[in-house]
Amino acid sequence: MAKGKITKTSVDTLEPKLKTDFLWDTQTSGFGVRVTPSGAKAYVYRYRLGGRATKQRTATIGKIGLFPPDTARKIALDYAEKVRGGIDPIEEKKASLDARVQRNKADIELAFKTYYRTYLDRRVKVEVPKSYPFMESILRLHAAPKLADKPIDKITRKDLVGVIDAIPSDQPAVRRQVYLILSKLFKWAAGRDDIAASPMIGMNAPPAANARDRVLMDQELALVLNAARSLGMVFGAFFELLAITGQRRSEVAGLDWSELNREECLWTLPEERCKNGVTHLVPLSTTALAILDRLSGTGQQTKPTWPSKGLVFTTTGKTPISGFSRAKKLLDAAMLKIAKAEAIEAGEDPETVEIPDWRIHDLRRTMATGFQKLGVRFEVTEATLNHISGMSRAGVAGVYQQHDWKEEKREALEKWAEHCEKLLSR
Repeated sequence: MAKGKITKTSVDTLEPKLKTDFLWDTQTSGFGVRVTPSGAKAYVYRYRLGGRATKQRTATIGKIGLFPPDTARKIALDYAEKVRGGIDPIEEKKASLDARVQRNKADIELAFKTYYRTYLDRRVKVEVPKSYPFMESILRLHAAPKLADKPIDKITRKDLVGVIDAIPSDQPAVRRQVYLILSKLFKWAAGRDDIAASPMIGMNAPPAANARDRVLMDQELALVLNAARSLGMVFGAFFELLAITGQRRSEVAGLDWSELNREECLWTLPEERCKNGVTHLVPLSTTALAILDRLSGTGQQTKPTWPSKGLVFTTTGKTPISGFSRAKKLLDAAMLKIAKAEAIEAGEDPETVEIPDWRIHDLRRTMATGFQKLGVRFEVTEATLNHISGMSRAGVAGVYQQHDWKEEKREALEKWAEHCEKLLSR
């Protein structure tokens, strides 16, 4: 057990021995360097709390290399001051570590991505189970990606405004739904004392969306399909597939080749991409296959083969297509051009031709209405749209009806595709 002034040089020249050894500083009492037989070195501070009758304790300040000797000496002096005040540095450090562990544990439990699941399981699933799938999809798709690991007690109104603002302005209904569901979640959290008060108190609610029941007439649908085929490959095919399959815009835009099986003529939409979090099977009609064949560049092959992975609709090769509002304007312009040409051919004034306002989501409603006209059962329509809140899933039927309707959906989608093709041939 040697003594000497602890400097960088004296620390660097210390050699390990068969037993743990110490170099004690001649400048600061109790300050030293510990060297283990393996060569590990650390600054330490040795002290007694309560006089010579008490047992000596050795607090580790830190490994050599974390800070220079002078910094370690200052920490030792701070420890000495604590000891004179009756505070045990080792116990204080242990208590601080325990508190930090507890804070970290609390932060994990209160992290939004964990907490919203707790809310769904303990409140929604128990009290309003029918609302669970819808509320789960809203929180998973719109709130969780933005709030992620942030503890719920540290989420501010500004954070929540950011969640709402991230939703496109042309989706007012979604904005409103996200606001209302988050309001319920934070009110529940405040009621459990997990937070002091809801950060949404005083927050302006997004305006309610106007109710819409727009269904395109056959003539309008024909214009959409004709105009889509006149657009560029990616967005033209995108609008065609939306109309033919009736699936949601985000689901079609994010389509990956790995989700498609040409041999089985089937699109398997994984649960993480579905609004309701339930895996969805979409049989591919002959028309849908032809659209995808064109996109894959194998339409001229006797047995077309599709890529095994990668985005179907992309302009960058790395991200799904976006800019839907701009693409919709281009589609509307192409529809108007076709409509005016048809007016001229019919001997009518093309300047009187207008395209009534419509939205991309109306294609989904148009297909559902078309199914009714084609005599498709309501349950099959619900299954094709991947709805889980209709009569077909209510009560006892919702518990025992596990049929996936795959073949019925295939027949319905083929009928719909044939109807669309007839509109184009008129």
